[in-house]
Amino acid sequence: MPVIEYVYSAHSAFAYLGSAKLASICAAHDVTLIHKPILLSPVVEAQGSLPFAQRTQAHVDYFFGREIERWAEYRDVPVINFRPTYHDADYSLASGMIIALGASGAAVDQMAHAILEAHWRDDADLSNPTTLTKIATALGHDAQSLIARAASTDCQDVLQANSDWARRNNVFGSPTYIVDGDAFYGQDRLELVERALPNPFAATDWRNPSVNSA
Repeated sequence: MPVIEYVYSAHSAFAYLGSAKLASICAAHDVTLIHKPILLSPVVEAQGSLPFAQRTQAHVDYFFGREIERWAEYRDVPVINFRPTYHDADYSLASGMIIALGASGAAVDQMAHAILEAHWRDDADLSNPTTLTKIATALGHDAQSLIARAASTDCQDVLQANSDWARRNNVFGSPTYIVDGDAFYGQDRLELVERALPNPFAATDWRNPSVNSA
């Protein structure tokens, strides 16, 4: 059975835009999807990219405007037409809810999509326990128990470990999909991800670019 390692943040626009497409790819190819939620800013900054707070207004307007707008239309995904009100809020508890359900399986797939959708379709505050309670309850979970596990040291340690792993392995941002060691950054690479499942691309070591430059 093929495996995709899915590295993403719980508030990522492009993880959301690609979420339904990723699910369809996994269903079509009988893929086991391994979830690795991360804290995005430390991962992005480790690769030398500026945090959004330090980027130009033109870049931010393009990212949160035209780029998301086009992909939402192309993927037929409902999305708000402004930067989410709570985009800079702490999403570690929401990430913990995903982690608390395990690394793979239908329950974690559904939770990840629901959290991303709540943020980008409904302008929800992912740091608000009331919001997370509604999401968990709608999916049939014991919300109080799940949120308690999400906040636990065990789940938060996994979130930190995922983020540390992403930094060590030169992950550029969210989402990144890894197929048999080959990394694809961005939901606009999902068609390439699907191609790689039955027919891998020529092997290179994406973690050590100098190895491939001879």
